Amino acid sequence: MSAPSLHTLDLILPVEEGESPAAWTTAAAAALGIDPQAIGGVRLRKHSIDARQRRIKAQVRVEVAVGGPLPEEPLPTAELPGVAPEARRVVIIGSGPAGLFAALRVIELGWRPIVLERGKGASSRRFDLAPILRKGTVIEDSNYCFGEGGAGTFSDGKLYTRATKRGPVRAVYETLVAHGAPPRILVDAHPHIGSNLLPNVVMAMRASILRAGGEVHFGARVERLLRSPDGAILNAVGTADGRTFEGDAFILATGHSARDIYQLLYREGLKLEPKAFAVGVRIEHPQPLIDSLQYHYTLGTERPRCLPAARYALATKIRDRGVFSFCMCPGGFIVPAATENDEVVVNGMSLSRRDSPFANSGLVVTVEPEDLTPYAGKHGPLAGVAFQKELEQVACHAGGGMQKAPAQRLLDFLAGRASTDLPKTSYFPGVTLARLDELLPSFIVGRMREGLREFGRTQPGYLSEDALLIGFETRTSSPVRIPRDPQTLCHPDLSRLYPCGEGAGFAGGIVSAALDGRRCAEAVLAGVVSLPEAN
Repeated sequence: MSAPSLHTLDLILPVEEGESPAAWTTAAAAALGIDPQAIGGVRLRKHSIDARQRRIKAQVRVEVAVGGPLPEEPLPTAELPGVAPEARRVVIIGSGPAGLFAALRVIELGWRPIVLERGKGASSRRFDLAPILRKGTVIEDSNYCFGEGGAGTFSDGKLYTRATKRGPVRAVYETLVAHGAPPRILVDAHPHIGSNLLPNVVMAMRASILRAGGEVHFGARVERLLRSPDGAILNAVGTADGRTFEGDAFILATGHSARDIYQLLYREGLKLEPKAFAVGVRIEHPQPLIDSLQYHYTLGTERPRCLPAARYALATKIRDRGVFSFCMCPGGFIVPAATENDEVVVNGMSLSRRDSPFANSGLVVTVEPEDLTPYAGKHGPLAGVAFQKELEQVACHAGGGMQKAPAQRLLDFLAGRASTDLPKTSYFPGVTLARLDELLPSFIVGRMREGLREFGRTQPGYLSEDALLIGFETRTSSPVRIPRDPQTLCHPDLSRLYPCGEGAGFAGGIVSAALDGRRCAEAVLAGVVSLPEAN
């Protein structure tokens, strides 16, 4: 029997048929000009929803077999080769996506990863979120930012990325699926795992590392760099509990909230560079309002079951600074993302179902290093960190403590007046009436107002009486870059130190951080022949 012929087709279907294999088969047969009975199977390769017009469509890419069944395609597996105890050691500082994917890649290349994480494992870490939500108490090494899986573990798990030129995005998705993520992320145009599922995925990744012969150490906050006598080579790192970890190379993947690491490098005299970042607020709407705006139907109409909770992306430029939505969470929640008890930071998350009655997004304004000249004299390259911290302390004071956040109605923010009451919110610790337009710096407020008015013109209804602004969204990305050689990826001042991921300023999300982790692992091994001997 001859093998079937295989075809890849891009099809446009009514949105209600976008998930129907029968509809794919009928449309594929029409596109190929054949009888549907000749099709032996169809497999979904890509799925997206086009809601730009009132008539919403599904865009699908399918693989079609004609004249026989589709060859079976097994799901990715988590099998890794074992590494010998005597294999060369790569110490990986941080177990966010950059650190975990670096560890897996190190194993694939035959070395042994030693992962150091300041926080707890994902299972234990869940229990440390309750004091933040219910008592307003931050456990400073175990919270929404710190712990196994990094900040992404309990803040949504969105995987959409434009970083396709940075490495094998598909390999990242397949690794996540091999460790328990829904296979659907392999085909969705905007893949999402959800904060309820991602903890189990990262724990499965840890299990793979351990089975292969790697190590993972929790409660291992790095606070010392042990260097050669001439200071040029990193030989080991020391943790707060007195342990020392030696290695042949060190990948620094601590995330953008590990400010103590920036301070450590600064004290050690290692080069750091200020970089652009963004700050602003979380904006929250009723999800049905966003659904009606994005899907072009009258508010009060029930969203069709074939449509997911609607998302949006808005961006403009106001006087040479970007104003844009960030980390939009349809059917989501606003969560407290502070890492110290004298600050309030807000972020967004969604569960896999995305069935909360609220939609939230960061609404932020770009901050360039030249905007922070008053901070640079005292704080040098850490001016952005000082600026972030100051805003977070302002938010804490205005909120009144216990992680309550200052908030203002959107229309009052635009009009420059105090709100007299606030709508319901998903932010569990609660909100306090405040003048965000007076708490934020004027160069942020002015641009945010202009940007919001522009968004209101392009999205009529977005400037709603029910829209709420909550302060402050400050941890969009690192305000610091830890430089590295563009070829070797090693820090120019310290041999064997490889800055990596979001915290080093080279990534901006789960996928780009994972790709950078893989890249740093490969750079370590590529430079093995030139690794200096330990002193």
